[in-house]
Amino acid sequence: MSYVKQSNANAAASILAKLPKRNMEGWFCETCEEAVKKALELMPEGSSVSWGGSMSISECGLMDAINAGSYTLIDRASAATLQEQRELYAKTVLADYYLMSTNAITMEGELVNIDGFGNRVACLCSGPSNVIIIAGMNKVVRNVQAGIDRIRTKAAPPNTTRLHKATPCAKTGVCGDCFSPDCICSQTVITRRSGVPGRIKIILVNEDLGF
Repeated sequence: MSYVKQSNANAAASILAKLPKRNMEGWFCETCEEAVKKALELMPEGSSVSWGGSMSISECGLMDAINAGSYTLIDRASAATLQEQRELYAKTVLADYYLMSTNAITMEGELVNIDGFGNRVACLCSGPSNVIIIAGMNKVVRNVQAGIDRIRTKAAPPNTTRLHKATPCAKTGVCGDCFSPDCICSQTVITRRSGVPGRIKIILVNEDLGF
C-alpha cells in the first residue's frame, strides 16, 4: 500500500469513529468494487431506489449495478414534462434508498453540500428511508469552511462545465459568487447528524471519485 493510501485509510478510520455520535453509519473500502458490493449488501432486492446527480456513483460502478439488479428504479431523467418530474420527485421522497455522494466530508464527519435546485440535499435531509453516500477520499476536508471552499474551487467549476452552464466559473474556472440564472450554488446544507439513527450510511472509498 502506498503512503498516500495508508494515510487515507488512517483518515477514514478517524472519520468513521466519529459517525456513531452523529447517528450515521460508515464503512471504508479500498476499491470501487468493494464499495459497490457493500452498497448492494445494504439494499435488499426489490427495494425502490432513486439517486441524485453524482459523478461518484457512476464512476464507481454503482449505477451499472443497480440497473442490472432487481430494483424498482425511480429515475427523474426519464420525465418528459415538468409535471412528470414533480410526480417522480414525489416517488423519490418515498423511496427505500437514495444514492448520492457528498461534495465534502470533514474529519469530524460533517457532510457539506451545495445544490442548485435543492432536490438532492432535500432528500439527504428528509424523505427516503435510507441514504447511501459513496465518497472518494478526495472529498475529505479539515472542516466545514474548507468544505465550502473545496466546493467553490474544485467541484462547482467542472460541474458547470459538464452541465454546459453559462456561469462565470464555467468560463474562468474560478467561483464568481454569482447570481446567474444557471447558478448551481443556491442551497448550502451542513449535515452534522442524522435525525433518524442509521438512516445516513457513508461508504468512503480509497480512490478519487467525482469532483
